[in-house]
Amino acid sequence: MNEIGKTIKIAVNGGIDFGSKLNAKQLVTIAKYMGNEDSLEVTTFQQLYIEIPEDKKDEIIEEFKGVGLSCYPVGNYVKSLRTCNFCKGEEQEGMPVAKELNYRIAGKPVPFTVKVAYTGCPVGCGEPLLSDIGVMKMKEHYNLYVGGKAKGKDAEVGVLLLENLTPDQLYHAVEQIIDLYSLNGKKREPFYKFIKRVDKNELIQQLAI
Repeated sequence: MNEIGKTIKIAVNGGIDFGSKLNAKQLVTIAKYMGNEDSLEVTTFQQLYIEIPEDKKDEIIEEFKGVGLSCYPVGNYVKSLRTCNFCKGEEQEGMPVAKELNYRIAGKPVPFTVKVAYTGCPVGCGEPLLSDIGVMKMKEHYNLYVGGKAKGKDAEVGVLLLENLTPDQLYHAVEQIIDLYSLNGKKREPFYKFIKRVDKNELIQQLAI
């Protein structure tokens, strides 16, 4: 990146599709804003972190979007959806639902980073049970898991909160859970700790679905 001055870090990916992929045009566009010594941080959540000039943030993001890249803020926000490879096809594994859910929640501010994962079948390639919020498609309906923790010696799988949800019920449930966490979570309180602190039945009762 040739510009010298204040920079800002953003997260980019190729959007919700058949796996986590970038095409040549997207790679070339990203490379325009990198110097020979610059590097990209590849996260475990299917995002790339890149530093861009802060005073050109808006125009660069628009350029990225023009080649099909999705852009998100970095920090204490809801991460973009981690997904499986949708190996049985877009409609069968619910890719439209994954895209809509990502559109509704990604980038929302929260007390601490929230990772949400989606998988289109019980094989669970998107690892939904190891994420803060996980969605698993079961035939024509969706199961919702919360409180997964992938790292540390106290790692654990999430618990089943709701099952057999329609797409609309799923959207509303996840949005409300994130809103409740935003309002009631302590500063920098990880989501799994919030879930342990809040009674599961009480949480379910607060969800108007």
